[in-house]
This record gives sequence, structure tokens and C-alpha cells, in this order.
Amino acid sequence: MIRLEKVKTDPVETLKRHAEAFGEAVRQAIKPDRITVEYPRERRKYPECFRGFIVFDKEKCISCFRCAQICPANAIQMEYFENAYPGIDYAKCIFCHFCVDSCPTGALNTSKVHDIAFKAMEEMRLSAKHIAKLPEIVREEIQTVEYYVDRNTWKLVRKKEMDKLEVAPKPVVVKPRKAACADPENCLGCRLCVNVCPQNAIKVERCEITIEEEVTGTGCILEVQTELCTGCGLCVRQCPMQILTLEEVGE
Repeated sequence: MIRLEKVKTDPVETLKRHAEAFGEAVRQAIKPDRITVEYPRERRKYPECFRGFIVFDKEKCISCFRCAQICPANAIQMEYFENAYPGIDYAKCIFCHFCVDSCPTGALNTSKVHDIAFKAMEEMRLSAKHIAKLPEIVREEIQTVEYYVDRNTWKLVRKKEMDKLEVAPKPVVVKPRKAACADPENCLGCRLCVNVCPQNAIKVERCEITIEEEVTGTGCILEVQTELCTGCGLCVRQCPMQILTLEEVGE
């Protein structure tokens, strides 16, 4: 049988420790130096390049499908209304923002919103209409905090201000481009470019012979209607003979 002896404590030392704890609590209440962000009463100030909720500008989109093709998580699906526009499934999105970086016209832009709540998995699939603006946000913070770090200090700097969650779009130099056939003699007449074009800007006339040996058409002629072409490049990527190209045009 092991007999446990009562641990003796020094009343003076105990009183001293209690006084130190009380003094630290008072000091933190008056002038806190903790590095914990008290979210949602405080919100950390994020940089302009923060990868948050993606905002879509329909007016800038040329339906090039580049965002959907580059997405490594297959989180972007093109939807057709008026034109082909991207929708995002946030149940799959990994916030790599490859879609934002690859967009040639700046139709996709980042924001500082990262705390969106969904009631069900089905609601996480947003169409282009849903990402055309930031969702409704209930903000509870009263100040913004920033990390301040040097060799000897690590602390939070608190400011009585509200950080803007919208990020101004980066200026994008859009070079007008139109599809063109660089080598029409090698056109197969497969019409893949016609089928993939979202603007119906490409026509292919083929030469056909009927059973009665009547010849229709004048041969394989590929025509790009430049007034309809947006320069999305889908036809260029789809052409099996690689005879289509994008050419810069003047304003």
C-alpha cells in the first residue's frame, strides 16, 4: 500500500502567483498584446491578391472556355444562357485561382470574402448569375487587424476601420484578335471548328456528290465572319490540322 503525502504549499508563493495572474489579466484588458484575431469581432486585413470568392463580369467574358479547361479540380462548368458563361462548384474549388490568372479579358476577379456558409452541398454550385456580385454579407467586426513581425517583435496592429472586401479589377490589356485560316488547302472540312464556335462565326462549305452524281458546293471553303468572332480561340485549339490561328487586328 502506497501512502500519499499531502503536498505542502507556501501561502505567500500562492498569493504571489494569483497576484501575477490578476495583474496580467488587467494588463491585457487595458493594453492587449495577444496575437489572436477575435473573429468575427475583428477581421484580418488581407492583401489585394488574396484568393477568395470569385466575382464574374459577364460583359468582359468572350466564352473562351479557358477557365473551365485549366481548372485542376474540374470545379468550373460552362453554362449556356445568352452565351457560354462559367459557373463554379465551391464543393470542388481549391481556390488556386488559375481561372482568374488565365482569363484573357479579366472577366474573373478575386475578392477578400472567404467565410461563406451554405446550408447544403447543392447550394455550393453557383451559376454565373450567382457569382456576378459578392453574396450578402453580415459584418460584425468593429476593427481590422494586421500582423506586424520583425526580428524581436510579433504582434497585431489593430485599427478602427473596415477593410473593403471587394478588390478592384486589375487592368488587362486586351489585344483584339480574330480567328483566321493560315492554310486553307489543308482543311479537312470536319466542321469541328463550326461545332465548337459559341458565336456561330465560322462557316465551312463542302463539296458533295449525290447518288445521281450531281456535284453541290465548290469545294472545302472555310470562312470566318470577323464581325461575329470574339477571338476566344476555341476553334484554334479544336482544329485537328492546326491550320487555324488567332491574328491581332487593329482597333
